[in-house]
Amino acid sequence: TALRERIIAIPAEQRLGRSQRACEQLLETHEYQSASILMIFLSTAQEVDTSLVALRAWADGKRVAAPRVSWEQRRMMPIEIFSLTSGLESGAAGVREPVNGQPVPIGDIDLVIVPGLGFDEQGNRLGRGRGFYDRFLAHREYRAVSCALAFEEQVVAEIPIEENDRKVDMLVTDAKVRRFSS
Repeated sequence: TALRERIIAIPAEQRLGRSQRACEQLLETHEYQSASILMIFLSTAQEVDTSLVALRAWADGKRVAAPRVSWEQRRMMPIEIFSLTSGLESGAAGVREPVNGQPVPIGDIDLVIVPGLGFDEQGNRLGRGRGFYDRFLAHREYRAVSCALAFEEQVVAEIPIEENDRKVDMLVTDAKVRRFSS
């Protein structure tokens, strides 16, 4: 897709600095500051690197969860993590996930950092096409703020949406913070 190409086209030497800028923008928001439990995605090479958020959250005394995918149940379980170097493995889709650990009740999570290929100015999101995050954000116990973290190139005028697609509450890029009223 065109979005994939836009992401891949970001020069490697820019990627790290812009990733850090996006994370720093997020860390300055009151949504991050007031959260005591957050869930991050464990980023792939093409995504904004979320490790900065996890390291800062631990330093700030927050708890951090990451999703473990259950393919049988077609859902994600938030598992508390204590490290970015141990206790993780590559899952079926090539995405790192916690090997095991304590599940965090969905209703306890304050902030969920959401990945995606693309986003628009209304908070619509184009995911990886498997619907895991849409189902997670639709969970009846879910009450967290959903915050997409992306490069500015991933923001487009309009994302085509389907019935089960869930919007995000906010979108943070290396350029700015956008909030959407629900």
